[in-house]
Amino acid sequence: MKRLSMFLAALLVSAAAFAQVVDRHPLQFRDAVEEARFRDLTHELRCVMCQNQSIADSEAQIAVDLRREILTLIREGRSDGEIRQFLVDRYGEFVLYRPGLKPATWLLWFGPLLVLGAGGWVVWRVTRERAKAGNSQQAIDDHGDW
Repeated sequence: MKRLSMFLAALLVSAAAFAQVVDRHPLQFRDAVEEARFRDLTHELRCVMCQNQSIADSEAQIAVDLRREILTLIREGRSDGEIRQFLVDRYGEFVLYRPGLKPATWLLWFGPLLVLGAGGWVVWRVTRERAKAGNSQQAIDDHGDW
């Protein structure tokens, strides 16, 4: 029994070590304009750790830090474009939900269309081959006296 309680205590301590830090100091905005600008920016930037969430939605510690950094940059008087560029310089184009259209991102923008087009071409070829096979089989059946 003593070993079981020690094991459970060790498990509890190790689980606490991996728990994420909760932001106990929420951000304070000066006015509604600053808050709206902050919300717009954080919703269009991707959390570099979570990858499926925006910085606004993520509870990862890096997202908490990035929210604070974005608010600091806003208060320094930087434009939205400058803030985006700051994050791109630091984390790459991945941080943007809508990366710019340039040669490095062509596959990202046009890849789904290419896959859709290739799938449509395969369906067209398969149906054409089946139609030909069906017509030739029908021709054999019409001419043969079995």
